[in-house]
Amino acid sequence: MIRAVAALGAVAVVLATGGHAAAEPSRQPAPTETLVMPFDNPANEPKLLWLGEGSAVLLSEYLERYGRLAVPREERLAAFNRLQLPPAAALSHATMIKVGQIVSATEIVIGTYNLSGDELTVRARVIRLDTWHMAPEVVERGALTDLFRLYDAVARQLRGATAPAPAAAPGTLLTSLNAFEWYVKGMVAESAAVQRGYLEQAAKAAPSDDRIKLALWRVHTDAGNHQLALAAAATVAPASPQSASARYLTARSQIELRRYDDAFKTLDALRSDTRLAEVLNALGVVQLRRRATSQTGRAAYYFSQASQTDPTDADYFFNLGYAYWLDKDPPAALYWLREAVRLDPADGDAHLVLAAALQQTGATAEAARERELAARLTASSGNTAAAAGETVPHGLERLKEFLDRPNSRVNAMIASAGQRDQTELAFHHLDAGRRAFHREADREAEQELRRALYLSPYLAEAHMLLGRVYFRGGRSADAIQAFRIALWSEETVEGHVRLAEVFLAAQNIPAAREEVARALMLDPNSKDALALRVKIGR
Repeated sequence: MIRAVAALGAVAVVLATGGHAAAEPSRQPAPTETLVMPFDNPANEPKLLWLGEGSAVLLSEYLERYGRLAVPREERLAAFNRLQLPPAAALSHATMIKVGQIVSATEIVIGTYNLSGDELTVRARVIRLDTWHMAPEVVERGALTDLFRLYDAVARQLRGATAPAPAAAPGTLLTSLNAFEWYVKGMVAESAAVQRGYLEQAAKAAPSDDRIKLALWRVHTDAGNHQLALAAAATVAPASPQSASARYLTARSQIELRRYDDAFKTLDALRSDTRLAEVLNALGVVQLRRRATSQTGRAAYYFSQASQTDPTDADYFFNLGYAYWLDKDPPAALYWLREAVRLDPADGDAHLVLAAALQQTGATAEAARERELAARLTASSGNTAAAAGETVPHGLERLKEFLDRPNSRVNAMIASAGQRDQTELAFHHLDAGRRAFHREADREAEQELRRALYLSPYLAEAHMLLGRVYFRGGRSADAIQAFRIALWSEETVEGHVRLAEVFLAAQNIPAAREEVARALMLDPNSKDALALRVKIGR
């Protein structure tokens, strides 16, 4: 059965480029998804600093109540982390647009708030990411105690709605200003103890709002208090809109507590209500960590189901290949791990396990290349086993942090890879990416280059151009990975020089100096390398 699925998977190729396929048939327009950025506080009013994040949370809530899809806060924070931005940073419009592009938003909302006496003024405007068009500013004024009405009015104007949003349920964040303030302060506080204190106050003021309980779950989990986390998630009522998330988080706590039978029952019941890839994947993780039986099913079965449900996520293919490796089935492991590195060529662990599977099948030379790449990719990640090329460690399986929302992303479009020659198509996308790069259309360039790399994962020029796109966009960590893979695929003077430039910009002088030295070993007369050596200093 699974082998048949594998054969089918070889034909149905899905590109991991935010829903763009190699050959693009006609498709329905993507739904508008709005990213609300934290608002600025020009007057730097101390008692309202929390409202910067609070504005993003509150306006996202109201936009969803008016029917607009809003990017979750977790995805925004993940994008900030990828760009190495502080969560509360004041950003330029260009940087905010980069954040929106990373989370695949269609538009972003930016704004400010200002308190003068007892009057709060809220200003907001929309930037469309496809046209970069900035809509006229929306302005609302009122008393600070009328905060909810103000943001409701802003959302209504941004949405162009005529009818009011449904009334908030009693005992929720939208009916208690104190609860909302404590909730936001609990999310942005730096200390776990302070976070917990604010959230517990919010829970007392709004006992019916399950979002506070899930926020407490995260605080307890981050602190390693899994029993308290389990208790927080377990109090969410089955009829709550947060029920599915709470049940998933309950299972995560049960897994951390090694209560695998309980976790399996929780996830299996959740699977019957909602067939999400995260749930199927978590069932596979449970099966890896306990002794699977013929009644409960093998881990590979659940990972296969997860990968079919969401064929754009490399983690599911990695888990599937890793499960086959643990089951001592190298050919099956090879197949799925190759899919994982197609979707994420910078996945060091996937290259490490792939190397081990290749070694088992007698492909010694290819195994050595994969181990070398794994070591390069994980040299700075703290994964000492992968960096040293040691035996594949246990515990590499991946568990998603939270449930994705149904329909929150455009479904990936599937095209037959057999319809066109992959090598020719890869170079077609490489050429398109090259042209877009020179036009400084970086978003288009990244999409085209990722398409090329899906079809030809070790295309050195594509990795080089992708690294330059990342570097130009301020994504130094991504640029370093791209240049390292480019050098592994084909060592060039330019590759070492480009990598040295990134290290120099990051103030990592020793690493920059080392890359320049390698470039000069390849070509002692390289003008770029010699100029960079002078700039760095001996």
